[in-house]
Amino acid sequence: MTTVYAIPNCDTVKKARDWLSSNGVTYEFHDYKKQGVPAERVQRWMQTVGWEPLLNRKGPTWRKLAPEVQAAVVDAASALACMQAHSSVIKRPVIEWDDGALTVGLVPDEFARHAR
Repeated sequence: MTTVYAIPNCDTVKKARDWLSSNGVTYEFHDYKKQGVPAERVQRWMQTVGWEPLLNRKGPTWRKLAPEVQAAVVDAASALACMQAHSSVIKRPVIEWDDGALTVGLVPDEFARHAR
């Protein structure tokens, strides 16, 4: 089963969910604001795509973090700690496709490769 990890009120997530629905992709939605994201799952994502693509440095949550918190994120370990403390800094959506692939963000071309 394809799983979408995100927060429901994000415009990018709404667009991604619309794409999935209009292309007949059945998925489970995991609201990481309410349900959290286990550290081992984020670590697996970081092993797959790296920590930089997962850390959303352009969003409002990042901008609201204290400068010293932002400056402390310099490697995978510090990024993991930041993402665990502030789940909204995880770029959205993170999609674990039923074919085993992982995508981060709204990437319709990538979605089309994995949609079944």
